[in-house]
Amino acid sequence: MGTFEFDGEKYRSASKHQKEWGSDLIAEISFEGNEVVLDLGCGDGILTERLARFVPHGTVLGIDASVHMLKIAETIHKNNLKFACLDINKMNYTDEFDLVFSNAALHWVKDHKKLLKNAYRALKVNGKIWWDFGGSGNCANFFDVIKMKISEDNYVKYFTDYEWPWFMPSKEQYTELIAEAGFASWTIRELNRDRYFSDTSEMIRWIDQPSLVPFIKQIPQELKETFRREVIEEMVKRTQQPDGTCFETFRRIRICAGK
Repeated sequence: MGTFEFDGEKYRSASKHQKEWGSDLIAEISFEGNEVVLDLGCGDGILTERLARFVPHGTVLGIDASVHMLKIAETIHKNNLKFACLDINKMNYTDEFDLVFSNAALHWVKDHKKLLKNAYRALKVNGKIWWDFGGSGNCANFFDVIKMKISEDNYVKYFTDYEWPWFMPSKEQYTELIAEAGFASWTIRELNRDRYFSDTSEMIRWIDQPSLVPFIKQIPQELKETFRREVIEEMVKRTQQPDGTCFETFRRIRICAGK
């Protein structure tokens, strides 16, 4: 997994739909109130704090590799809540957690075989993972635009041997992975979360944080704004509807698995 720096303030204002999915995910979980919880890719900490409310007699640890995200998260103070700067790939816990939770983060992790192995080890007996992340068919318009843009003459030299930053599997692919990971039981669903951004400015905020981040860092300073503007113009042309809203595909993998 390449780790990327995100702007925590901008992400907080641009991540309305991630928060909606996360709230929906948390609503599926039955808490007893004393669980020890790990939140992978906690971002700005909004959902991590919500998890902490469900376990008043337990604890929650949120980890993220982005320093700027954690600066925002650490403005949240609760007695049973902590945050740590840690790359998900480097977690090394054993029999510590009742729940390993993650929302809208794990498509940034390329090696899910390793991820599942580490998550399994981190769980106590009877512990569960409960994850929602990007799946096959996600962000079809943005991916088409960005793939076209980074292959253009002006930019292609900055993407020689560039590694695509996301892993977004189908249900079938993920079923194969989870079957090898040792879990006693699991359910995997593919969810369609296609949505309309209310206007171009909402879509642009989403493009800026987090979607464009892995690509803009490859571009020299003097071309960054041009590259950004061209991506945005093409996205507006492609996705804007007659009523001014902008359509994008959002497809999710949702998994619950028990140790």
